[in-house]
Amino acid sequence: MIASGNVSQLAVLGGAILGATGVFAVLHDAAPDGPSTVKLTGTPGQFELTRNGRPYFIRGVGGNGSRTLLVEIGGNSVRTWGAEQLDEALSEAQRHGLTVTAGIWLGHNGDFNYSDPTAVKKQFEMCKSVILKYKDHPALLMWAFGNEMEGNGKDPKVWEAIEAIAAMSKSIDPNHPTMTVIAEIGEDKVKSIQKYCPSIDIIGINSYGGAPTLAERYAKQGGRKPYVVTEFGPLGQWEVPKTRWDAPIEASSTEKADFYRRSYKSAVAQAKGTCLGSYAFLWGNKQEATATWFGMLLPDGTPLAAVETVSELWTGKPRVNLAPRIEELSVPQSDKLSQGQVLEATLVAADPEKRPLKVRWILTGEAVERLTAGRDERVPPIYPEAILESNDRMAKVKLPSKSGGYRLFAYVHDDAGLAAVANVPLFVEGP
Repeated sequence: MIASGNVSQLAVLGGAILGATGVFAVLHDAAPDGPSTVKLTGTPGQFELTRNGRPYFIRGVGGNGSRTLLVEIGGNSVRTWGAEQLDEALSEAQRHGLTVTAGIWLGHNGDFNYSDPTAVKKQFEMCKSVILKYKDHPALLMWAFGNEMEGNGKDPKVWEAIEAIAAMSKSIDPNHPTMTVIAEIGEDKVKSIQKYCPSIDIIGINSYGGAPTLAERYAKQGGRKPYVVTEFGPLGQWEVPKTRWDAPIEASSTEKADFYRRSYKSAVAQAKGTCLGSYAFLWGNKQEATATWFGMLLPDGTPLAAVETVSELWTGKPRVNLAPRIEELSVPQSDKLSQGQVLEATLVAADPEKRPLKVRWILTGEAVERLTAGRDERVPPIYPEAILESNDRMAKVKLPSKSGGYRLFAYVHDDAGLAAVANVPLFVEGP
């Protein structure tokens, strides 16, 4: 998966997440003046990253959300998927005392022919030019060659191409570890990397529904290299139940935050020594399946519960202010609805600090695209005229006169700059 879109944030008042605890003086890493030196040390089960001689555990995110907010909640690193905007990413990270796992996009097996020596050589040279250009940047943490480019992981030519890139990287930049990023671990991806890629120091793993069992499964595959969880978050739209009309059923932001916690504890915290840290997804907001599926922030930068959850996991500090919690969003009927029918939705939500809540109700069309590899999808239309009446507990919705799939969203805001969101899919019948 990839992140996209520049999100403008900072509607969060200082201390809204953690309060004035002084914790950031401890967690914020000073930016070095010159090139950084990052080393992988230790043996299986006792691996550790050091940066300029100091232990470094990755508390990271992927996405273009506010770097200021990221530092405020205890984060120390960001990852990229490609090198096209690496200048900007490294410079911004340096300004905020953050590091960057620099991704270099590699062709995906099937779309890119790893049996074509000319194409493979061109890709190799592209990687070399990026490494030579950025290897001495102070914010650079490590290199990540490719993202989910392996297909089923059974083509040795893919791994051989990655090994050649990693070996070249180590020869011209011995100061930054090498990593390749895979989509889950499959049946033998870990074994293939260990067999074909001795120059890869770290395995990056994107894992969503499988994250709570990742450490256990990695050990069963005989994983000897350390890993980084390069993407984790809510269950993906490919992992959840679907409606009769093939609409994936999305968890509320409250439920998603609980899953971030479960995933982090199992795949990261309890696997320390094998796991070197993680990158939560998505630090920002994008259209993928829905407008809210992966975003940890709303489009205006308002944090959802996942933000406070990762902050607590990173810092070990109790949260001062909590996001609103959604217990239930329900409708009496979601299928076989009539054109123009008026439907009443009910919301059960509360603020843990008993702050007053404001709810914004939005009806949208159902997404018509289901793209892979995190590519941007078209944003469905919005039907503002559909909301006839609403408050913080209910909404009366007049369904459009066109048949098809729709979604009703409830955006819940407290008065301290935090939010929650849930939606329910609907289907309107027609001739």
